[in-house]
Amino acid sequence: MRIDVRAVARLRGATAADVPAALGQVFDAVTASPLDLARLRVACDWIQYRENFREPVALRRVLAGDAPARGAEAARAGGPGPADPGGDQARADPPVASDRELEIALDLRRAGPDLAARLKEALAGHAEPGWAPGAVLEPWAPLSESCIWRFNTLYWQALSHWERATGHEYEQALPGGRSDARDGATARELIFELLRAWDELGARRALPDELYIVELGVGNGSQARTWLDAFAELDRAHGRGYYRRLHYLMGDYSPHVLERARQAVGHHGERVSALVLDATRPAVTLGFLRGKAFFVYISNVYDNLPTDEVASLSGRHYLVHARAYLPRADAAEIAARYRLRADELPAAVGRLLRIGPELLSEADPARFPGPGRAVAFWRDTWAALRLQERYAPLEGLDAYHAAPGLTGEVLRPLLDGHGDIRMQVSNGALASFAGTLPLLHPFGRLTCHDLFVTDPAEYQAGFFGPGKYDGSVVNWVNGPLLRLAGGRRGFAVTVSPFPGRPGTRVKTLTAVMRD
Repeated sequence: MRIDVRAVARLRGATAADVPAALGQVFDAVTASPLDLARLRVACDWIQYRENFREPVALRRVLAGDAPARGAEAARAGGPGPADPGGDQARADPPVASDRELEIALDLRRAGPDLAARLKEALAGHAEPGWAPGAVLEPWAPLSESCIWRFNTLYWQALSHWERATGHEYEQALPGGRSDARDGATARELIFELLRAWDELGARRALPDELYIVELGVGNGSQARTWLDAFAELDRAHGRGYYRRLHYLMGDYSPHVLERARQAVGHHGERVSALVLDATRPAVTLGFLRGKAFFVYISNVYDNLPTDEVASLSGRHYLVHARAYLPRADAAEIAARYRLRADELPAAVGRLLRIGPELLSEADPARFPGPGRAVAFWRDTWAALRLQERYAPLEGLDAYHAAPGLTGEVLRPLLDGHGDIRMQVSNGALASFAGTLPLLHPFGRLTCHDLFVTDPAEYQAGFFGPGKYDGSVVNWVNGPLLRLAGGRRGFAVTVSPFPGRPGTRVKTLTAVMRD
């Protein structure tokens, strides 16, 4: 039996996790079971997100190479798709008989005295053909294709409904009620660097007439307001008249967020434009800026984009497959509360994700009399939503598509030589990053504040998502992978502590073109 304890920060101190007590309960449960202990793995995490997709104890199958492929492959063949709650595959996934190993996943933060009983119950169910831990909403698929991302999309599209129901704006749901990255302390320093670069280009008569600045992920507009106010002040003192040539482009996925930010910078008038865009494909909207942007500022965007997870176990590479479900007790309670039969629940969730709460209340007024009731159904479902996981073998990293123009080979330096390890691929962040770099002027800079892992070894010492922030998904971003991807495109990429606040979890990624 192999035991990995990844809660390194919680092994010492007054609030240390009681690992011996948790593992003692595991031993009691597994030694009383018929499991082949030689093929058993135990993975212990401390999940810092109080709202997350994991039960205190969960089972993960490690599939053999001859296991059937489902999910994304079925979708490409014309099935309902891996993110289609209520599709036939969500109820008809066949049992897999070719397991190589079994992994028991523990959340040490919630490992109470009932852990052994929970584990025995899970192991008993796992022995049954077609076992599932609750009401399954979708078929198996790579994590980036799970319906949790459709919930994430719905959150940003219908944010005003969610905020009305919760009574607070989304940034208030963050730790401390604000984002660490929404800070203007470094704005003046960045502006001074820009002014120096523009002066140098101006001296060579190489400075364009139009000076473009881009911000992706605008929040409530406070960062844009701080930056623009500081720029206007410093430009007046500088005396070169750069402000009148400035074009500040704000891009965000959510029209609601974008409108709020636009109002915050309304006093800058025609200097600012607001654009709705898909952060994973920035060039679709911003392609006209290719080679023209002097500064691209990104904050708290990459950690909210779809990602797969990959693992190296006993020297072999695996892709994590997942499927969303509602625990049985929660599913029964939600179905009763909204006058649904248990077998109607997956279809109702799918309908919510397709049309949103407002149209759902119009389409089914008997169950959802008004958008508020539909939002309540959305919030109850989201709170209960969990992910069942398994490891599917990758028969070649070069056959795995990490992002446009990048195969899984880019992962090899991070997976190989680090023992057993599991990490995010950060597919959405990779696509966004790769799509943004061509927008930069040769003197341009990309700065991103986000939750970055900086060394592959960190993945062996802690849990980095997914978690739930209010109604959205959060994952830490694979910084070493973005560094490799940027290097292949001729950019120097660094990840450093957030300026002025070294204790925060947020870090700063910077990309500039190599000389």
